Amino acid sequence: MLPPQRRYQGLVTELLEACKKVYGPSLVTLAIYGSVARGTARPDSDLDLLIVARDLPPGRMGRMAQFARVEEELGPLLQALEEEGINVALSPVIKTPEEAEQGSLLFLDMTTDAVLVYDRAGFLAELLRKLTERLQQLGARKVVRGNAWFWDLKPDFRPGEEVNLW
Repeated sequence: MLPPQRRYQGLVTELLEACKKVYGPSLVTLAIYGSVARGTARPDSDLDLLIVARDLPPGRMGRMAQFARVEEELGPLLQALEEEGINVALSPVIKTPEEAEQGSLLFLDMTTDAVLVYDRAGFLAELLRKLTERLQQLGARKVVRGNAWFWDLKPDFRPGEEVNLW
């Protein structure tokens, strides 16, 4: 049996194929982040993923209904993993390109640990590059304490000062 991290790698490959099938040419980006992307996944780790696609249904419920088709495509593999003691929950964040361009605090951690599985025309890579550049301008830093961390976005912040990331 493969270690959990290696099993997640196979799942990510199949996930991309399922996303291409469900979203078709509307798929812009598939990225993973979190413990799987950092290489610290355990058998009970979820798979955090960002999907950016055009022509998405409006609202969270419509998008999750569409994503359910991805989960259906992965059903046999997810079942096989479960039988090996690896219980994978897929945790998607699904955005249109326009929504992604507005920014998200989720992207902070993605500047250091995202794996861009599929990124048409470097869409997310460019957003993360710009955010990384902005964080550098602010002097921002990721403060790690054990297995936890937080972002100090502007160490020289003064009360009343406005800090913009996007």
